[in-house]
Amino acid sequence: MPLHPNSLYYGDNLEVLRNRDDFPNDSIDLIYLDPPFNSKRNYNVLYSTPSGHDSDSQITAFEDSWHWGEQAEREYLELVRQPNTDLSELIQALRRFLKETDMMAYLVMMANRLLELHRVLKPTGSLYLHCDPTASHYLKIVLDGVFGKENFRNEVIWERFGSHNDPKRFGRVTDTILFYTKSETYKFHSIRGEYSQEHLTKRFRYTDPDGRKFWPNTMLAPGGRGPRYEWHGHTRNWRFTRENMEALDAKGEIYYSAKGMPYRKNYLDELAGQLIQNLWTDIKVTKSGSERLGYPTQKPLALLERIISASSNPGDVVLDPFCGCGTAVHAAQKLNRKWIGIDITHLAISLIEKRMKDAFLGITFEVHGVPKDFEGAEDLARRDKYQFQWWACSLVNAQPYQGKRKGSDTGIDGLIFPLEDPDEAPKKIIVSVKGGEHVGSAMIRDLKGVVEREKAIIGLFVTLSEPTKDMLKEASSAGFHEVGSMQYPKIQILTIKGLLEGRERPEYFDQHIIKGSGGFKKAKKEESSLKISKLPFRSVDGESIAAEDES
Repeated sequence: MPLHPNSLYYGDNLEVLRNRDDFPNDSIDLIYLDPPFNSKRNYNVLYSTPSGHDSDSQITAFEDSWHWGEQAEREYLELVRQPNTDLSELIQALRRFLKETDMMAYLVMMANRLLELHRVLKPTGSLYLHCDPTASHYLKIVLDGVFGKENFRNEVIWERFGSHNDPKRFGRVTDTILFYTKSETYKFHSIRGEYSQEHLTKRFRYTDPDGRKFWPNTMLAPGGRGPRYEWHGHTRNWRFTRENMEALDAKGEIYYSAKGMPYRKNYLDELAGQLIQNLWTDIKVTKSGSERLGYPTQKPLALLERIISASSNPGDVVLDPFCGCGTAVHAAQKLNRKWIGIDITHLAISLIEKRMKDAFLGITFEVHGVPKDFEGAEDLARRDKYQFQWWACSLVNAQPYQGKRKGSDTGIDGLIFPLEDPDEAPKKIIVSVKGGEHVGSAMIRDLKGVVEREKAIIGLFVTLSEPTKDMLKEASSAGFHEVGSMQYPKIQILTIKGLLEGRERPEYFDQHIIKGSGGFKKAKKEESSLKISKLPFRSVDGESIAAEDES
């Protein structure tokens, strides 16, 4: 079976990647992963109301913490018994050192997934793992075990912020990006950036009579390997033959110091830009602006564009197995690459669907792993109540309600903010989702109470089970919400089956309905002339040498 480019996959990326029909060996050109950092924090997603203000609603996107337990033990045994004996011995040594700690659970989780990523990567492919000092030193050792230490290329240090207030320690302003390849033969394109003003002032201090700025670069051969001859009283090993030296001199492209030492004029207007090194200080995290979508660990688009441009060609396939809010797949589409994203939450998949449709008008793509029929919805409800609630909210274009800490129940699973009058504040619609087999009229009475308490205009009761006659009677007794001459039921019962089949939909008035908005912030439309590849939609060089001091 061929690879399915331009696709999103919902599910545990280990299970998704192990499906060899979808992910055959040697099929991916570039992998970028930004996994949870094991920082032991909960990350929330903020939403915005139609008026553009942040909503007081937020939801936990993921819990960035790992614990040793049955799953970690099972995956550890898989690692010990798999064919890569170097990694097997390494992971056992790490366990002897770290014991059954949270860090060891995290590394076991990562090692198993890195093995699968190594399998699907082409021999010419590259992998960039984005991490922070919490576990970067351990992850580098694990990557050495998976890819081979000889295939380590760079440790990129990215300065995320200019400053950070960290009590009782130096401010943490950097992340680490570990760059590995699968073999010695890999794609890499040097990236050049703008010269800083400090660099321009310091380096390009000289000007020709015609106004062209230049800096004097040494003409001495590195390591003394060039042809040796006398030039203007200096006998040296030069970078140029005598004939080329004479040609440069005739064109006025040699600068002579006070002592007569020749230097090649490197003109500013002829240089492509400063080569990007492994310290990246020119891209910062933006906390506001059109690029920010409210996702907690969102990375700048420019960061992913740099990585993708450096290690892939147009038409190549880019994979992000922890795709979060989809910055990597966004950058890949923008740069005319094919892409695949995997995430374990419906929240992330919904956000990426909206982001890509907002940014790339007319784009279509495949989404795998989300319920496409009633049986799939039943299965999700059994396996994970909260993922089911998030998915069901997406069916009615609602944003999931705040935190939803397990064990708490406010009677609200989702919110919609319709704009009935441009001169007034948005209204509020309450969404209640029930995935159990037993529903009754008491639940409808509860929803009526929540709607009244929250001063909402409408309550939507989304249910996996068919409603009873008593439930329908209780809902109709709530009356109507009126907008001008139009009337909308105050309490509306919607079934998952009806929503999936397109027979049912919420009824309310909204001047700015955007299908699939889900309350997420709108991504900026990309003004790109690049060709957008479409698939059937199922559910959705050389480095300059510095001038030497004269002696």
